[in-house]
Amino acid sequence: MGSVQRSAALLLFVLTGLCVGQRVVLVQEGRLYRTRGYHITIWCKVSGYQGPSEQNFQWSIYLPSAPEREVHIISTMDPSFPYTIYTQRVRSGEIYVERVQGDYALLHITELQDRDAGEYECYTPTTDERYFGSYSAKMNLSVIPDTLSATMTPQALTQVEGGPLELTCEVSKSTAQHTHLSVAWYHLQGSGDGQAMVILSLSKDFILTPGSSYTQRFLSDVRLDKVGDTTYKLSIGRVQPSDQGQVYCEAVEWIQDPGGTWKDIARKQTEKTSLTIRSQDRDFQANIAAVESSLAEREPLQINCSVKAQNSQNRWFQVIWLFKGEVVARIDPHGVLALKEEYEERAALGQLQVVKKSNEVYILKVYQVELKDKGTYSCKVSEMEKASTGFSTTQFKTSSDIDVNVTPIESHMHVSVLSSERQIVEGDTLILHCEVSGTTRPLSVNWWHLRKNRDQPEHIVGMEQDGMLRPGPSYQERSANRDLRLEKMNSTTFTLAIYNTSATNDGGSYKCEVTEWSMDRSWKQAQETSVAISPLSLDLRATLISRTANVTFTQDFELFCQISAPYLTTQVPISVTWQFNTIPEANGYQQLVKIMPRGTIEWGAAQPHFQRKTRVTKSASSSQLLIHSATEQDAGRYRCEVEVWRRSSQQARHPAMAAAAAVKSNVVEIKVNPPESKLRVNTEDRFLEISGGTDTEIECRVTSLTQRDSQLAITWYFLPPSPADAAPLQIVRTNYSNILDYGAEFSSVMQKSKFHSERVSSDLFWLRILSVNHGDRGRYYCLVEEWLWSVDRGWYKLGRKESGKTMLEFKVSENKLHVEKTNHNITATENEDVTMSCLLQGPSQPDSLFSAIWFHGLEHSGMKTLVKVHISGMVEYAEEEMVGRLHLRRPSVGDFSLTLRSMEPGDAGLYYCQVQEWQQDSGGTWVQWVSEVSGYTRLTALPPESSISSRVCSSPSLLHFILFYPLILFLGLITALCLYVKNMQTHKESIYQRKGKELWVDLKGAGDVEPTFSDHNNLEEEMNHLKEEKMD
Repeated sequence: MGSVQRSAALLLFVLTGLCVGQRVVLVQEGRLYRTRGYHITIWCKVSGYQGPSEQNFQWSIYLPSAPEREVHIISTMDPSFPYTIYTQRVRSGEIYVERVQGDYALLHITELQDRDAGEYECYTPTTDERYFGSYSAKMNLSVIPDTLSATMTPQALTQVEGGPLELTCEVSKSTAQHTHLSVAWYHLQGSGDGQAMVILSLSKDFILTPGSSYTQRFLSDVRLDKVGDTTYKLSIGRVQPSDQGQVYCEAVEWIQDPGGTWKDIARKQTEKTSLTIRSQDRDFQANIAAVESSLAEREPLQINCSVKAQNSQNRWFQVIWLFKGEVVARIDPHGVLALKEEYEERAALGQLQVVKKSNEVYILKVYQVELKDKGTYSCKVSEMEKASTGFSTTQFKTSSDIDVNVTPIESHMHVSVLSSERQIVEGDTLILHCEVSGTTRPLSVNWWHLRKNRDQPEHIVGMEQDGMLRPGPSYQERSANRDLRLEKMNSTTFTLAIYNTSATNDGGSYKCEVTEWSMDRSWKQAQETSVAISPLSLDLRATLISRTANVTFTQDFELFCQISAPYLTTQVPISVTWQFNTIPEANGYQQLVKIMPRGTIEWGAAQPHFQRKTRVTKSASSSQLLIHSATEQDAGRYRCEVEVWRRSSQQARHPAMAAAAAVKSNVVEIKVNPPESKLRVNTEDRFLEISGGTDTEIECRVTSLTQRDSQLAITWYFLPPSPADAAPLQIVRTNYSNILDYGAEFSSVMQKSKFHSERVSSDLFWLRILSVNHGDRGRYYCLVEEWLWSVDRGWYKLGRKESGKTMLEFKVSENKLHVEKTNHNITATENEDVTMSCLLQGPSQPDSLFSAIWFHGLEHSGMKTLVKVHISGMVEYAEEEMVGRLHLRRPSVGDFSLTLRSMEPGDAGLYYCQVQEWQQDSGGTWVQWVSEVSGYTRLTALPPESSISSRVCSSPSLLHFILFYPLILFLGLITALCLYVKNMQTHKESIYQRKGKELWVDLKGAGDVEPTFSDHNNLEEEMNHLKEEKMD
């Protein structure tokens, strides 16, 4: 009989706990900062209550001066609830409660005062059958001074239609808290009695938004700029009649509440500026004027057409130029030029130009006037109106005529030839100047050379009027090699330069012939001079030496090329070419680098890697080649080639031309020995046993490196406990640049926040695992890669080593947490919702909190985390796509059942949960006390057509079992309950004496049942005893 009574009591407790809700009162999260003098609200909600849907609210405050004393403010059920200091403010409506819903209310304070700062409490009087849950909630409110300022000098402005407008607004704040500002400009039409329209606003997030009436003008005409720290400027490029009215600026101060939302706490408006728009005068004038109207041929002609109009910069004009009554040029409102065919050809040759200098000034310029330009000029100006289909003419004006007179020219030219030196050395540059005076007309020049042993002069080079050069037949090769140059130094001086002169070919007489050109006339004049060139003898040697023939990998080495000659090498240009040949020989010697006489460097294309790691220098008698960080590619034979050039610097800049002399040095062979990797990693296996919920570190230690400046890449791997041949999973990789890359299985936000790769020292690395749970069991190890830097190859991997494996296991806790260990098999069809249980059995400490983690995996593979519920009630999902499909039900404190919605084939496998118990230590910190895992639930997926209902209906025995078995079970439970109630009083004392502690409290009534757990060990013994008696 005792066994039956205890079973009935246990059943009644479970049924009662599932039917009774828990009241929860929530208040707006604090601390809130609000500005003195403004209207504020604080919300309060209640849920989980019993009784009527309309709940009552009572608001109180705990002032900073008396934090333990409760001061009543207002109540929805008791008018006499407020204390005296709040009675008048409540009666006047300054403080009131707005009921949004029956269980949701807002506390309003219309004008916040400094004395309103403190801790607010929202209390909901009980309507429940018994006290269960929370009935009040608190938050803090701080009152801060209003420091927001917005000022603008009031003005009465009158603007012409189409004119610009600029207004500035000064906005500042000195709030101690972190706040943002938003600024907006508003427009009031007429006297300002209507609705203000937004012109342009700058939000607290610095986003510009135009008002509906200014959207079309926002991108081109209306703008808002922040000038300095406190000044906001509104600019309107072209005002319109609709802009007339009043304009003002409004500033709003925003603060971010703890919940993450932004709240406006202060608002200020400036004084208004009155704006009047005046219509513009549409009349205008067209005038024409010439800088000089009487000209000689080839002199410049400039004629200006000006437009005099009000607000011309905001109007559209078209200008037409007329010569002798015919249109020769047109500039449309967009400034696009159209020319008559003849004038277009002259403009293409640079002889003529028509430009729009501004919206008021238009210029016709002829750079060299001709006789055909003589005549009458005028301009016609048309005002255009812009429409959607284009421009149309509204009015036009024609200027007066202006006469231009052009007179023919005559020649007064004089030519002279000058030489920089009468005696020059072979290789020097021969420079001759041909100077012309007495003319400003176009000139063409031809130079001639007369050798001593020849009768006929040779044409060297000529320059046409347009500056085009035409070398003579025997000088075309030297001109192509840039050994010949003819340059117009100014309008009257022509300079001939011959580089790399030869004693046998370039001596003799030189003649300059100048032709002066007019429209249909020309005049010629010539002048001569004699030049002598002395020969230069050359004798040259080059010796290559090296300090080290055998070089280790990454070591620097250098080569020296010594230059000797019987004359001072500082007097002649010298180039040095460094050449390289591989071993074995491939394509012969190839150019590495060449240093030209002026120090310019030319790199060879065959060995580009040398350019990134080689330094080359040259002096008058030697050259040094320094190669950094030697590699296998640098091994081979080296030599240098020295070339001596004639003193002509132009010739020395072009190696395509033959040098005066050249010599190659001896060969030096360089050998490069590759390095060995000295990377070593601790390979000792370790065993790590820890308690659940704690943090731990997996160690990876590097014992030796090849070089001190080596960079390391660390990759952490995880081996699941089963199966034995499971492939390692990459957790996280830190490359040599410290860039993190998480593996596919560890790329979720939850996993990234849990696993951290840290470098503790130069040779010690940790994998830090936060809040270890049951799913983290397994083996961990690191893979270390050593990277070295090479100039030609960049970063390259020298070696890699794998560490020993660390086995991570859970330490068996002395404390016990009883979680249901029964394994379950669930078969469900696709798209069906499935609920898997995770139940906490037995008693627990009354001051404990619980968290739970659900895991999922296949039978022969590792388990992965699905979802975690923290002690605070926050739910954290491992994968974002599972947020809508996973639902944690908590009908009671110890029930962490998981519902999987709309099952998919990939959801099949094993599921289990890990429950963790948390308690507060002496410092008030929540620490994990004990943890335990549940039994497994094997979930099997069926195709959609094989539904449970079809299988039940097709099996008569199963259908009868489902229909009649619950009825029999229900009748048995009712009988047990009746026997328990009848014998409760007679057996109550004997149960107390036998156990020493009560297992259940007396049932005082339907609304007063409150279950109480016995200690953990006694409850287990009692449950075991019940099972034994039931079996008997």
